[in-house]
Amino acid sequence: MLFNSLDFAIFLPIVFLIYWFVVQKNIKAQNFLIVVASYFFYGWWDWRFLSLILFSTLIDYAIGRALLNEDSPKRRKTYLWISIVVNLGFLGFFKYYNFFLDNFVSAFSFFGMEINANSLNILLPVGISFYTFQTLSYTIDVYRQKLEPTKDFIAFAAFVSFFPQLVAGPIERATHLLPQFYRKRTFNYAKAVDGMRQILWGLFKKIVIADNCAEYANIVFNNSDDYSGSTLFMGALFFTFQIYCDFSGYSDIAIGTSRLFGFDLMKNFAFPYFSRDIAEFWRRWHISLSTWFRDYLYIPLGGSRGGSGMKLRNTFIIFLVSGFWHGANWTFIVWGGLNALYFLPLLLSGKNRENLGNVAEGKLLPNLKEVFQMGSTFTLTVLAWIFFRAENVEHAFGYIRDIFSRAIISVPEVFPRLVVVLMVLFIIVEWLQRENEHGLEITVNSKLSGRPFRWLTYIIIIIAIFAFGGSQQEFIYFQF
Repeated sequence: MLFNSLDFAIFLPIVFLIYWFVVQKNIKAQNFLIVVASYFFYGWWDWRFLSLILFSTLIDYAIGRALLNEDSPKRRKTYLWISIVVNLGFLGFFKYYNFFLDNFVSAFSFFGMEINANSLNILLPVGISFYTFQTLSYTIDVYRQKLEPTKDFIAFAAFVSFFPQLVAGPIERATHLLPQFYRKRTFNYAKAVDGMRQILWGLFKKIVIADNCAEYANIVFNNSDDYSGSTLFMGALFFTFQIYCDFSGYSDIAIGTSRLFGFDLMKNFAFPYFSRDIAEFWRRWHISLSTWFRDYLYIPLGGSRGGSGMKLRNTFIIFLVSGFWHGANWTFIVWGGLNALYFLPLLLSGKNRENLGNVAEGKLLPNLKEVFQMGSTFTLTVLAWIFFRAENVEHAFGYIRDIFSRAIISVPEVFPRLVVVLMVLFIIVEWLQRENEHGLEITVNSKLSGRPFRWLTYIIIIIAIFAFGGSQQEFIYFQF
C-alpha cells in the first residue's frame, strides 16, 4: 500500500479511529490492532510475503527468549549466529542470488570456462532490507545485554511490522521503539497536529518534487547519448532532488503517521543538502542506516581507534557494504566506494567531525566560506548519485564523461521551468526550516508561527499537491 494512494487515505483514518476510540484503554488490544493493520498494509502489496515477516518475528523472538536464561558464552554466540544467518540468508537469497550467480558465471567465462546456470525469477519482497536490519538490532542488543528480551510476543510482532516504517524505514532500534509498545499511549493533540504537518510536507516532497523530477530524470538518463553536457547535468540534478524528496518524504510520512498513534520514530534526514562536507552529509542522510552500520559493523571492526590502515579498511568496508545494501548491482558498490574516497581525506586529517552544528546557525544567510563548502559538497554528491541512477557502471562513467566532454556551458534541452521554480521554492523553505525537525514544524521562533500565514501555507501546499503533482510513482527505496 502506497502512502500517496487513495487506499492509504482510507486505511489510515479507519485504523486511527479504532485505535483511539475502540481499544484506547487496552495496550495489548492496541498492539494487536497495530499487528493486524500492519499485516494488512503489507499484504495489500503481496500477501505471500507475510510469511517472511512472521517467520523472522518468530525466529528472533525465540532466540531472544533463549538468550534470557543462557549463560554459556558459546551457546549465546550460537544463538546470535542463528539469527544472523537466518535473517541475512533470506535477504541474500531474495536480493542477491542472481547477482552472485551472474558474476560467478562471468568470472569463469573470463577464464574461458563456460558454466550453464539459470537465473531464478525472484520477486524481491518490499522492505526486506529494512525489517531484516530492525529485527537483527533486537537480537544483537539482547546478546550484548543492552536490552531485556521481551516476553510479550504481540508487542514484539508490532515492533517488527509497525506499518508506518515497515517497508522503507526509518530502521528503528529495538532499544528505542520496542519499549514504546509496553507503555500506555494517550492521545496528544499537539503531537498529532505536528504529525499531520509532517505528513503534509512529506506528501509535498514526494508528489510535487520527487515525482516531477523523476519524469525528467528518466528522460535524460534513458536517452543520455542524445543530450549536451548541460542537459546531462540537469538530469543528474533532477535525480538528486528526486531521491532526496522521495526517500525523506517517505520518512516524513512515516514519522508523522507514527505520531498520530503516540509513537516517536528517529529522525532519518536532517537537511543533508546543506552539508559543508561529506562527513556531515552522512550524518544527515539516511541517519537510521548510517548509525546502524556504525554501531553494528564499524565499531565492532575497531572503528577509528587503530592506525591509518585500520581506519582506511573500516571506512571502505562500511561504505561498500552500505552500497551493496542498496542493491545487487555494481553501480551501488562503486557509489559506496566513491563516497569512501570522498570521506577518507576528512577522516585521515581528523576533520570529519568539524561541522556538527547547523550551517549559518541563527543567521538568515551563510557566509562565502559556507556557500563554497555547501556548493562543493553538493556537486560531489550529484556526481555520486549518477552511479546510483545509471543502468550499469559503463553507463555511469560514460554519463559523467559526456557531462564534461560535451557543451556543458549551454542552455539545457530539458529545462521544465515550473519544476525548476518548485525546486527553488522547496529549497527556500528547507533553508528557513533547517534548524527544525522538518519543513513544516511550527515553533515559537518559526517563520511559520503566525496563524494566518500558517494556514495560508497549508492551503498553498495542498493546492500544489493537486495542481502540480507528477504522475504517481512507487517510492524509490521500495526496491531496496
